[in-house]
Amino acid sequence: MFQQGMVTPPLASGQALRLDAVTRHYESPGGTVRALNGVSLALDGGSFTAVMGPSGSGKSTLLQCAAGLDTPTSGRVLVDGVEMSGGTEAELTRFRRNRIGFVFQHFNLLPTLTVLQNATLPLRLAGKRVDRTQAVEVLTRVGLADRLDHLPAQLSGGQQQRVAIARALVAGPRVVFADEPTGALDTRSARQVLALLQEAVRIDGRTLVMVTHDPVAAAHADQVLFLADGRLVGRLAEPTAAAVADAMTRLTDQAARGRVAEGV
Repeated sequence: MFQQGMVTPPLASGQALRLDAVTRHYESPGGTVRALNGVSLALDGGSFTAVMGPSGSGKSTLLQCAAGLDTPTSGRVLVDGVEMSGGTEAELTRFRRNRIGFVFQHFNLLPTLTVLQNATLPLRLAGKRVDRTQAVEVLTRVGLADRLDHLPAQLSGGQQQRVAIARALVAGPRVVFADEPTGALDTRSARQVLALLQEAVRIDGRTLVMVTHDPVAAAHADQVLFLADGRLVGRLAEPTAAAVADAMTRLTDQAARGRVAEGV
């Protein structure tokens, strides 16, 4: 777990992420797919938001657009007040490396790199000097101080995901996006990963946006946003696992009937 004596100063408060009427449409052999349809939201710094919805509701597309990994068809995405569609591709890449962290479901670790090398890869890709002391500090905080020279194949799934979390945090991002970070983990490892993500918000002041299908995981967040058919259709503050599960059951039933009402 994160250790109080090793934290950096909390990030400044204020709006960390904003989406204004974001749409994302794809062309397919069957016609136009409207993955996102006019999604607007604003998240304050130091908040933890879970995003849920039925399969095909647009959750991963929302995360990809918000993180600058995909480009909206229309609308605006602002991270830390900076519009993601402005500037060149090189400028966007630099911004992502400095301000955004991303945790993937399947870890995306390079198999030939050690734990320390994987964790510091974003710094090296950005051409930044790697501060070994700082990197070891981050890995210590996620419980991997004794695994620095191990390869991914020598780690459990939970340990690999903790490397991925360290990699997302090592550059000091303003916003961290996590796409099903516990989906490939057992219950015990999932709890550990969720605690680490939660403490990244509470201690470091990061803003965290997590897509999940698990009501227990979503209950770790400050709020849950619900998507259906590419639209934001509901919000649940101070969620419990039971309340999230009930909301998802209603939403899934509505989606099956083809009638999704706002305010799940």
